[in-house]
Amino acid sequence: MYLSSEKKAEIFKKHGEVETNTGSAEGQVALFTYRIAHLTEHLKKNRKDFSTQLSLQKLVGKRRGILAYLYKKDIERYRAIIKTLELRDIIKQK
Repeated sequence: MYLSSEKKAEIFKKHGEVETNTGSAEGQVALFTYRIAHLTEHLKKNRKDFSTQLSLQKLVGKRRGILAYLYKKDIERYRAIIKTLELRDIIKQK
C-alpha cells in the first residue's frame, strides 16, 4: 500500500499540529495533495486507466472544496497551507 498509517500520521502531525487530529482542514488538504501526487504519477505511466482518472478528479474537487471553506472561514490559514504545500491560489476573488 502506498499510504501506510505511519505516513498518514506523519502528514497529520506536520500539517494538523497533532497526528490524531485527522479532521483539521490543513491535514485533510495535505493528505489529499499527497494522494493527488501519487495518482498523477500513476497516470503518467498508465494513460488509459480511466477509473484512476475519475478518482483523481474527485480528489481534486474535494481538496478544492476544503480550500474554499478555509478561504471563507480563515484567510490566514488558507494562505499558510497554500504556501506550505506550494499550491496555486485557485479561489477567485470577487
